Amino acid sequence: MPGPEPVESSAVVALLEEEWKSLATLGEALGESEWDLETGCPGWSVKDQFSHVIGTERMLLGESAPPLGDMPSYVQNLIGELNEPWIAARRTVPGPRVAGELTEVTGRRLAQLRSFPAERFDVIGPSPIGNVPYREFMAVRVMDCWVHEQDVRVATGRSGHRDGPVADLAVDRLLSGVPFVVGKKAVPKEGETVVLEVTGPTPRQVALVVSGGRAVDAGNAPGTCSAGLRMDAEPFWRLTCGRVSAEEALDEYAVELFGEDLDLAARVLASMAFMP
Repeated sequence: MPGPEPVESSAVVALLEEEWKSLATLGEALGESEWDLETGCPGWSVKDQFSHVIGTERMLLGESAPPLGDMPSYVQNLIGELNEPWIAARRTVPGPRVAGELTEVTGRRLAQLRSFPAERFDVIGPSPIGNVPYREFMAVRVMDCWVHEQDVRVATGRSGHRDGPVADLAVDRLLSGVPFVVGKKAVPKEGETVVLEVTGPTPRQVALVVSGGRAVDAGNAPGTCSAGLRMDAEPFWRLTCGRVSAEEALDEYAVELFGEDLDLAARVLASMAFMP
């Protein structure tokens, strides 16, 4: 399947503004006891989700991370090590103050982004997905911030912001990783077909066929497939981002497996996590 469509610089900045406003509005609505609720990210509370977004944007503003003592055991990779100092520094800060800091920091980031000339967004540099144009990096930021907003909404039972352009971009970017999941992790046989249907506010369908050891776009979904998965957008993003296991997703959500090879469908479901 083709990758996500490139996003123009002005559009990606507008999407970041929408996402940060939605997250800030959510923070304003949270009660005192909700800030310490656990979320789907191991070791992270609701407040830690906000601190993470703040820390990343402060880093992109050129600020240095605060000092950190011992690294907690739930940190498993380099990205986690980079995130943790910003989170630990806010553990004793009241939630409403963290929410206010988010508004201040993202306001400065928007001003910075709007001050950049158009060509700045074409400059290739490091990002969580490798060396890509800065506009691509910012599209990843939209997706990442939306996922963390949804982490907070799941933890607090405050469903929202599940449709519209930000959600569309986030789901599309996560869908772009499905060929890797199918071809490199689930490893179907040559010629087998896999269909993934995402239902709900952001309905999508992906049909893949294994050719030359790779899962490639099969065009329209075939009438019959080797393996199929059907699920709402919430279990989809939670699975791809490693928030729930296949077993938990089957227990908590009405995930449907279908097709001629249900073992393959189950293997794809178990392989869905690919985001760090």
